[in-house]
Amino acid sequence: MADTPGCIDAEVWPEGTLEVLSQLEVDLLKSSGAGGLYPLLRRCLLAVLNSGSESDDAKAVLQTYCDFSVSFIQQDRGLKISLQNAPADAFVDGKMIQGTRELLSAVLRDIVYTRHEIFDSGRFDLDSSDGISNAVFHIVRNARLLVLPAQVNMVVCWGGHAISRGEYDYSKLVGYEMGLRGLNVCTGCGPGAMKGPMKGATIGHAKQRISNGRYVGITEPGIIAAESPNPIVNSLVIMPDMEKRLEAFVRISHGIIVFPGGVGTAEEILYLLGILLHPDNAAQPLPLVMTGPASSESYFRQIDDFVGATLGTEAQKRYKIIIDDPRAVAQEIKSRLYDVLQFRKKHGDAFYFNWRLAIDREFQTPFVATHDSMRALDINEGLPTHILAANLRRVFSGIVSGNVRDDTAEQIELHGPFEINGSQSIMDRLDKLLAAFVSQQRMKISGADYDPCYVIK
Repeated sequence: MADTPGCIDAEVWPEGTLEVLSQLEVDLLKSSGAGGLYPLLRRCLLAVLNSGSESDDAKAVLQTYCDFSVSFIQQDRGLKISLQNAPADAFVDGKMIQGTRELLSAVLRDIVYTRHEIFDSGRFDLDSSDGISNAVFHIVRNARLLVLPAQVNMVVCWGGHAISRGEYDYSKLVGYEMGLRGLNVCTGCGPGAMKGPMKGATIGHAKQRISNGRYVGITEPGIIAAESPNPIVNSLVIMPDMEKRLEAFVRISHGIIVFPGGVGTAEEILYLLGILLHPDNAAQPLPLVMTGPASSESYFRQIDDFVGATLGTEAQKRYKIIIDDPRAVAQEIKSRLYDVLQFRKKHGDAFYFNWRLAIDREFQTPFVATHDSMRALDINEGLPTHILAANLRRVFSGIVSGNVRDDTAEQIELHGPFEINGSQSIMDRLDKLLAAFVSQQRMKISGADYDPCYVIK
């Protein structure tokens, strides 16, 4: 046993095909220096081993397990992972839980593949839109998310991790209704509205004797430490950044359900609406339903008002709001998936990856939230709608980063909150929406009070 209370030392064989790595790959995984992957690997592995945690304070998790470390043992049989001071909850009677072992192996797989095959190989033109989409495809394919023969039944569920018990229970009911209809679930893999639909779907699948139900989690390194994968996830992929994570969601989805959330959920909504407003996507069927219990109706009405005032009525036509009716939500999605099926058959499109969906570079370029980049965002009514949507998405992305990323939080501690500028009418509406999120405690789980990481100018 380790010295740290509640921790354990263990040696684990990876699950799957990552037993054999080159010496260069192992050296990069072990290195904390320039170009080394160890800090990223350690953070992501700790998040997986902390699966099921309700905390969204990444800094607190890292401090609690400050003595956690990873090393590698090269043997003739392949690679073994050695863990020191790992969270004891990841083990039963000294043996790692199988689901946790699979997620741990997924972390190793994605970190190695992304660095060596996507960024270092030179095979992908990451300065072009097509090159980025191609990279996203290869990452999710390597993660075995593209299962053949493919069916049109993958529903992405978005929503907040900091939701009320009533909203969480409602998301489980929707997931249950989806499971009864043979639908699979993909979420951001964390707690709250990312866990509820998966938990409900497991019961629906069990009742229908569906033994191969899929519970896909898509995350990225800056988020995973604050939103550890929930234990139900059976397919995990770590995308290299938020933009590729969002693109992976919409490329593999056949329909999308949005539950109550906060700024992260608003970011996802604006991302999707901005894409759907592209003229090339006008005929693209991608059902979008926003839903929650009666107690959260005001949340969606606020979102709807904000979207109507900034992006217009055409954006509002791309979604349907259903309140307090889980069965109607599942029926709506199930019926609309028929349109998706017929569209893809007509155009000869793949069922497993939506290549036809047009995604502009504005939605693919990684946005790093800094004081300068947030201050420089152009937010005014004179912009083309899709550009305005892209910039509004970046506003919310920056706030998410300030809320959950420890490196961004450190910059805010040093230099003060981010400044958000724009036209007065949009800033007034944005300020009102964000104030509502704060008053409804939709920003963070940890801590009694929320200290905003932004100011509206």
